[in-house]
Amino acid sequence: MEQQIKDIPQGYMEDAQGRLIPMEKIRPIDIERDALVREIVEAALKLRRHLAEFKLQRLGDIDAFIELSLERYGVKFGGVKGNVQLSTFDGKYKVRRDQAEHLTFDEGVQAAKALIDECINEWAEGSNANLKVIVNDAFKVNQEGRLDIRRILELRRYDIDDPRWNRAMDAIGESLQVVGSSTYLRIYERTEGGRYEQIPLDLANA
Repeated sequence: MEQQIKDIPQGYMEDAQGRLIPMEKIRPIDIERDALVREIVEAALKLRRHLAEFKLQRLGDIDAFIELSLERYGVKFGGVKGNVQLSTFDGKYKVRRDQAEHLTFDEGVQAAKALIDECINEWAEGSNANLKVIVNDAFKVNQEGRLDIRRILELRRYDIDDPRWNRAMDAIGESLQVVGSSTYLRIYERTEGGRYEQIPLDLANA
């Protein structure tokens, strides 16, 4: 999101509290630091725009290639979804388009938790104490206040013969909702050892 640019009067700089400070009252080193940071940020924003354009263009190229490939069989493209991997003829490079759905739970997951608590409180003894720890851990929220979807879904692996438990597992499945999706473009190079390593397109791994 672009921030609204304030109209700062000539000869003034705005400080962190939003106050206008005359430049003659500001140390030269502070002015130089401000200029350096702004130069780096401007270059970074420009690079981000270029990366976004690169991703959009290359994803379009992949779609066009899929359409070309499907035409051999008389199949219309129609925006095929899912993960796609393309490789060079010698296998040295590969490109992957990965699509991931963003999942969340609606209020039905609280009904599942209540049913599970009923089961565990009634069972109470022996190894079920360990299961109670697992369940409570699964329903903990993270620092953003969100439930760990993977841990909750893992509860469905337990083969427990109890109608309430089975209803709870059904409630978990029914409360799961897709709230969006992301498309990732990943590029790999095969090393001399035969492993594929991702070509980094972020500063942390450059």
